[in-house]
Amino acid sequence: MTTEPAGGPAAGQWRPGDHILWRYRANGAGRVPAARTGEDGAGFHICRPVTVVRDTPELLAVWVAPGTVCVKPQLADGTPVHEEPLATRYTKPRTLVRCRWLGCGVLKLARPGQPWSVWLFWERDWRFKNWYVNLEEPLSRWSGGVDSEDHFLDIAVYPDRSWEWRDEDEFAQAQRAGLLDAGQAAGIRAAAQDATGLIAEWGQPFSDGWERWRPDPGWRPPALPADWYRPAPAAPARGRTARSRAVQNTAELPDRHYAS
Repeated sequence: MTTEPAGGPAAGQWRPGDHILWRYRANGAGRVPAARTGEDGAGFHICRPVTVVRDTPELLAVWVAPGTVCVKPQLADGTPVHEEPLATRYTKPRTLVRCRWLGCGVLKLARPGQPWSVWLFWERDWRFKNWYVNLEEPLSRWSGGVDSEDHFLDIAVYPDRSWEWRDEDEFAQAQRAGLLDAGQAAGIRAAAQDATGLIAEWGQPFSDGWERWRPDPGWRPPALPADWYRPAPAAPARGRTARSRAVQNTAELPDRHYAS
């Protein structure tokens, strides 16, 4: 599989090469104080500018290129979230920082209405490493990109079709910290079981050959807009955006260079 052909998309869809935003809302927004979640006024705490690979009624595929300037949370004292002990990881005050996506980049695949996305990772020599099922709210689409909320629990899937749960400890701690209630947790577990059934059947997208995909060498990482946190329109928009013309002045966030 190579890059997507430059065919005309259906009305309201993005074209291969378009730049959009892939954002996550802070967990527990409205229930947990903003100082703990690190949320901005619109509630977003992760933003990744991405390049559209494919956009159809059945699938959105995007590429996070190495070096892309993103936004992510860290603790107010400067500690990376993943380095904070689990017991206080979701209770200490947070802030938002810019970071660069390091490594080889990641291909993200999402089907409309599905409560997870599937990410593909490679080594630096393009040797395929693994798929990663990221449990999350079904993507909400708007004119500038897509929004979701991460659900902590994940599944790593390997080329031999074996798989394992990831971040079960974070999923449990998020419930203790009040970021997920019992109903949400049960729904996430049910979605996770559906995902493992798809893996067992080796259904799409695992069977689609995306591990052989490569990005267009002419693509450049999209810019992080200054208003990356802007609220999405009340009604999801299907209109395509122009290629990013955003300025690099990124809302005066501190700049960090942690691996994403």
